Amino acid sequence: MVAATHDLNELKRKMQNTLGVLKQEFSGLRTGRASAHLLDPIHVDAYGASMPLSQVATVSVPEARLLSVSVWDRSMVHAVEKAITAANLGLNPQTEGQTIRLRIPELNEERRKELVKVAHKYAEAARVAIRHVRRDGLDVIKKLEKDHAISKDDHERMSGEIQKATDQMIHDVDQMLSTKEKEILTV
Repeated sequence: MVAATHDLNELKRKMQNTLGVLKQEFSGLRTGRASAHLLDPIHVDAYGASMPLSQVATVSVPEARLLSVSVWDRSMVHAVEKAITAANLGLNPQTEGQTIRLRIPELNEERRKELVKVAHKYAEAARVAIRHVRRDGLDVIKKLEKDHAISKDDHERMSGEIQKATDQMIHDVDQMLSTKEKEILTV
């Protein structure tokens, strides 16, 4: 019984981590000026593995509307450029040697709508991650009941607690998305 309660706390912690990741992704969706965090979610196919951009290059903000990506290994420049384009952030990479410059476009109505779409994509990924945590928790409870470690009533109660935590986290995701959407559209 104590282990099951601990499992609920662990599931809540994992769901909170998902919210933290979403918050970080949203912080990269800066509306008025360039932010190095804008490129945080980008992964590059490098050395036979998918790596975060920060592990193959340095991102800096030399001007308010410009990002500079300094790729450490010359052979990775094309892969980084490809990853930035594939991220669909509305950025057009301009390569000069091992440096990729990304001019942040002015925020016209079309660009704002693109940013809102990206925010919705991030929020949906967070919802899916939270549901995966819920599914894993429910699987553990089913196994405990099957092994006769808990009763059917305990199974029902714990399932309800997990669902309540899931609903709260998804509500939090929706709140964060709503706030970010307003920020993007009203700047």
